[in-house]
Amino acid sequence: MKILIKNGRLIDPASGLDRVGDIAIAAGRIVGLGDVSADFDANRVIDAHGLVVAPGLVDLAARLREPGLEQRGMLESELAAAAAGGVTSLVCPPDTDPALDEPGLVEMLKFRARKLSRCRLFPLGALTRGLDGETLTEMAELTEAGCVGFSQAERPIQNTQFLTRAFQYAATYDYTVWLRPLDPWLGGGVAASGAVATRLGLAGVPVTAETVALHTIFELMRATGVRVHLCRISSAAGVELVRRAKAEGLPVTADVSINSLHLTDVDIGYFNSAMRVNPPLRQGRDRDALRAGLADGTLDALVSDHMPVDEDEKNLPFAEATPGATGLELLLSLALKWAEDEGQSLPKALAVVTSAPVQVLGSALGSLAASAGRLVDGGVADLCIFDPRERWAVTPERLVSQGKHTPFAFGITGFELPGRVRYTLVAGTLAFEARV
Repeated sequence: MKILIKNGRLIDPASGLDRVGDIAIAAGRIVGLGDVSADFDANRVIDAHGLVVAPGLVDLAARLREPGLEQRGMLESELAAAAAGGVTSLVCPPDTDPALDEPGLVEMLKFRARKLSRCRLFPLGALTRGLDGETLTEMAELTEAGCVGFSQAERPIQNTQFLTRAFQYAATYDYTVWLRPLDPWLGGGVAASGAVATRLGLAGVPVTAETVALHTIFELMRATGVRVHLCRISSAAGVELVRRAKAEGLPVTADVSINSLHLTDVDIGYFNSAMRVNPPLRQGRDRDALRAGLADGTLDALVSDHMPVDEDEKNLPFAEATPGATGLELLLSLALKWAEDEGQSLPKALAVVTSAPVQVLGSALGSLAASAGRLVDGGVADLCIFDPRERWAVTPERLVSQGKHTPFAFGITGFELPGRVRYTLVAGTLAFEARV
């Protein structure tokens, strides 16, 4: 189908493009950008007057719960949620059941995602078999199957000698290792250490659970030369360590979740299990440092950390509730809210969920690296068209995801979020169209 998008505000953070214009799409690619020839014969015309036409969002952390955890989320429902949120590419961690440690599992997942045509899927392979931290996977075979990196998800490797060998192997073949910095001996609590956890009688997770792990990772990076992406930094001390590592020239990137960027431990209130997430919500000074780190580039990308949880697992006492929250449909709005709160520009808000995540993925994207997360003449037509002025209330019935729990629900916060997705296009195909 040939599609003509007219009179939209075209914003491409990567190139600095910010102007009103048109986009012509044919055969899944952008064939006209800005000024489109009057001869272009479109099958469909989308009037984007008053709307922003941006690159499709790229989310570096979204669990789809399949295979093995379909009671929490199905591939169909979660990719539909991605499209509803303007997300056209996402990275899924390997902590499925079974873990993504075999090429056949990765190929099956990618095949099913391609058939659904809702969102591009980029799996992370398990760094160790079954995420057991004891036996390396066949990284070369997993890469050939489509993995863009290797991760332990929420299962840190305890044996640093083995982690060193894993880093050496990954460095030899230029693979990126994705790690959430968490010391296994210090990180066993359910809430961030501090006055709130103490008052509520909840087992705490100290900041040192993150910083000790970061020191270890950076020392092993210096020894092996491996490239590492740090997942979901949560503390001010962690931000500062990442800043120093980048200044030193270590090949490291980092992201932060929408939860840590906007919420603090005070939001737990009286044991609100919707606030049970990993990493745990920390103090206001940590949130402020995370916001500043995202603004100055210390933290490269904002992620949804989408982790749908069903009713039975969430409606439990705080310490027993399963950590996780729905986030795919909120990523754009919470990027815009961060920009509003911090006085950042709209292009900057879009950069942390489009071009910056693509830079993290780099050559692992293959031929898509040149145009994913960008508006490029001749590039892939992955687009998010949204109304920046519209505000919407997050309610269970409005969420497409199978998971209905989020800390940003209107019933909890009492406020509406900015920015509503109207259309999402993946490879020139309408993956989502909002009901007016």
